Amino acid sequence: MNAYGNYMEFDRARWAALRSRTPLRLSEEELERIKGLNDKISLREVEDIYIPLTRLINLRVRAEQYLREVTGAFLGCEPVHKPFIIGVAGSVAVGKSTVARLLRTLLSRWEHHPKVDLVTTDGFLYPTRVLEAKGLMSRKGFPESYDTKKLIDFLTRIRAGERGVEAPVYSHITYDILPDRLEIVDSPDILIVEGVNVLQVSKGQPLFVSDFFDFSIYIDAEEQEIRNWYIDRFLLLQQTAFRDPSSYFHRYAELTNAEAVARATKIWEEINLLNLNENILPTRGRADLVLSKGPDHQIHRVYLKDL
Repeated sequence: MNAYGNYMEFDRARWAALRSRTPLRLSEEELERIKGLNDKISLREVEDIYIPLTRLINLRVRAEQYLREVTGAFLGCEPVHKPFIIGVAGSVAVGKSTVARLLRTLLSRWEHHPKVDLVTTDGFLYPTRVLEAKGLMSRKGFPESYDTKKLIDFLTRIRAGERGVEAPVYSHITYDILPDRLEIVDSPDILIVEGVNVLQVSKGQPLFVSDFFDFSIYIDAEEQEIRNWYIDRFLLLQQTAFRDPSSYFHRYAELTNAEAVARATKIWEEINLLNLNENILPTRGRADLVLSKGPDHQIHRVYLKDL
């Protein structure tokens, strides 16, 4: 038993050995396009961590596909095409988006599941006008700020094999749902659902988002490290996206470095840290696999839930 509970623990070398002969189907240029603003992921880490992970997921997808085939044969009917659904959870600024995009790219290059879609739960946040009316703007990202009913309905339709399912789109520039944009999820082989609270449960709901997952991943790191990454990202955004006049955070563009650090620290402590401790971190033990990052933003250990 380790600090992560009932999980098998792998150091980087032991996990990397599980790659076997799986080839690396990713170039340096592609990785640069996938990486987040201040993520330090390298091709070596892709080889050591993410190639073995995609091999494991491939085995699970093939097992699910085979189970549907034999069940269909037993029942004498054609099996419905249903996507294998993967959840990716973790704190703000821990690197979830990069992991989700990387998995989408790598998994799409396997023969048996070339169509991989990615949806972020940001699109299922309530619009700003609704959050303001509910007094929830300071709780954005907390479970109550999401239209969970809409998200559950979306996943129900996906799980049923429905085609052309619509998902709302979120803008990190305007910090709001885009009213004239929709993303269409059309019968993928794999669907990745990424968000801070995708492993959340609630006593008031009979069905949870995670009930739809075939496999779930939690990106973990020490709180102090995530705090540092959040502040670093805030400073980078201040010099880039915040300078766009249409940005919700444009008012922070002209802060001095000291003022920007102070503002980022305040946002982290009053919103993101609170959400991490109250809602996100308690769900870590529900994940099938935990990727544990060190101060260098690299994965140092992998924890796989016992079968």
